[in-house]
Amino acid sequence: MHQTSPHTQRYAQIRSNPRFQELVRRRSRLAWSLTAAVLGGYYLFMLIVAFAPRWLHAPLVDGQQLSVGIPVAGAIILVSWLLTGWYVRTANRDFDRLSSALLEDLQ
Repeated sequence: MHQTSPHTQRYAQIRSNPRFQELVRRRSRLAWSLTAAVLGGYYLFMLIVAFAPRWLHAPLVDGQQLSVGIPVAGAIILVSWLLTGWYVRTANRDFDRLSSALLEDLQ
């Protein structure tokens, strides 16, 4: 005879809870969207490096040594940080609220 452990039953109860399913769906959608945005920016930068390096080498202001590539690379890093901050804020605000509601349901 096969008996399921209390832990297995508890996991099944959690997985079948609509709040848990919403939490997983929302977290996954946000994580994949932000991942695509960051990787898209990095790959676009690499494509420009590979196929249009002269554009990145051009001076930002005529007569100056600073090239266009430096602020563009800095902007990519800054946007990545901002997107990470957005994820953390969303996780702390929305995902923690959903997790708390899920725990209340399971009590």
